Amino acid sequence: MSTEPTPLTLFEVVRRAVQLIDPDDNDPTAGDFERAFEDDDEPIRAVDDIEDRVAEVLAELDPATNDGSIAMAGALTVYLAYRRDEVDADPAKLLVLAARAEWDGDPPEVVVEWLADRGLKV
Repeated sequence: MSTEPTPLTLFEVVRRAVQLIDPDDNDPTAGDFERAFEDDDEPIRAVDDIEDRVAEVLAELDPATNDGSIAMAGALTVYLAYRRDEVDADPAKLLVLAARAEWDGDPPEVVVEWLADRGLKV
C-alpha cells in the first residue's frame, strides 16, 4: 500500500485555479475555462506542453485578453503545474505569485486591475 499522495491531474489543477479566481462561481467564462479541461485526467507532471494547452484555451475564450479573471486562471494553472506543492497555499499568495511568474512581475493592466479589485498587487 503506497503512502504517496495521488498525483494531481491537469483537470484538478484547472479546477483549483478556477476556484481561486471565482470562489462564488459567478463567472461563466471561468466555467468555460474549467470545462475546456474536464476530460484531462492525466497527471499534471506528465503534461509537457502545459503553457501551449492553456494558451490555446485562453485564445479561444478571450482572444483580445480583456478578461483579467481568465488570464489569471491560465496563469494559476501554469504556476501550479510547476508548483504542485502550493496547490493548497493561501489564495491571495497564490494569485500574486502566479501573476509575478506568468508576466515576469509586469502583468497586463487588466490583470493589475483584477488583482487590485481583490486588494492585491504584484
